[in-house]
Amino acid sequence: MKYIINGTLLLPDGEITGAALAVDGGRIAGIAKEVPANAEVIDAACGYVSPGLIDVHCHGFMGWDTSNGSLDELREMSRQAARWGTTSWLPTTMTLDWPVLEKCFSAIRAARDESLTDGWRGAQVLGCHAEGPFINMKKKGAQAGGSIQAPDIEKLRPWADVVKLMTVAPEVDGALDFIRAASALGVVISMGHTAATAEEALAGVDAGVTHATHTFNAMTPMTHREPGVAGAALVDGRVYCELIADTFHVSPLLFPLMAKQKGDRLVLITDSIREAHLPDGPHDRDGQTIVVSGIRLRFPNGTIAGSALTMDRAVRNFREHTGLPLYEVVNMASLYPARSVGADTCKGSLERGKDADFLITDADFNVRATFVRGERVY
Repeated sequence: MKYIINGTLLLPDGEITGAALAVDGGRIAGIAKEVPANAEVIDAACGYVSPGLIDVHCHGFMGWDTSNGSLDELREMSRQAARWGTTSWLPTTMTLDWPVLEKCFSAIRAARDESLTDGWRGAQVLGCHAEGPFINMKKKGAQAGGSIQAPDIEKLRPWADVVKLMTVAPEVDGALDFIRAASALGVVISMGHTAATAEEALAGVDAGVTHATHTFNAMTPMTHREPGVAGAALVDGRVYCELIADTFHVSPLLFPLMAKQKGDRLVLITDSIREAHLPDGPHDRDGQTIVVSGIRLRFPNGTIAGSALTMDRAVRNFREHTGLPLYEVVNMASLYPARSVGADTCKGSLERGKDADFLITDADFNVRATFVRGERVY
């Protein structure tokens, strides 16, 4: 048994001091008011003890990319992500030709299984987020238009154990039947890269959609006469809304509105891409140019190409622009993402019996140490 002492514990319903987090092997044993003499202790040095952060939408960074279908790259990304407080994640594929996606799914399946072993040093791989290819060409954004295809449940069926989350446009032909069938297989369906009306979006929710991909981005906007996908996602209590809280993809003026409207259905993500954390300037991606300028990643025509956000920065940004208590914001980056993909029985909070995935941060929520299943990985 080890005890994390001298920290403020971030629990789902509040923050407490004067207590220790008790960890027994790879599980949380509870909150202790007293620490036994001669116990193994880890000193949080007056910082925060937070549940590990969970990123359900991350493509890559530092030149690595889930879409390369490389187990070695998934290992490296998992190791590096721990630096920013991520303890679990869904490696996210782009819209690709199906045989290429199958290569990616195979690598993610292998990484998922390996990440459960003692030798894994980094964030645990929970499965895959497949962002496409069953999306709408009109809202493809940075996705490859030539790889967009009609929904086909038989293609997904062999990979339903590893694809935890899939982005689909609910208005395209065959999408509603696909959503019903995929949901029955246990795959969480997110609506995104979609030109649906609000009515079409809600039909998707009735069919089984429970998630919205990078809300406001690559979807029909909300207006006073046609609420669009954005409006439907915000008002329907069945839908978890992803948010890229980098202050660039979505104006921070909307952060308080989203927090008030969605509450425990708001999910902070990075949507980080391979060019994240590379030097400013143009970078080649398979014949395409991505221009890096700080947090802004764009194609030369100005289209947003993705994000350079990290999960700890998302928490800091959202807290700064809402003034919410830190524990509430951390829930949006831990417990609520876990719930959104059905992983909250073992992930997402500092509750007894859950995996000992936790962070020690300073007073500004900069990560000092990251633990996965009780082992320090950063």
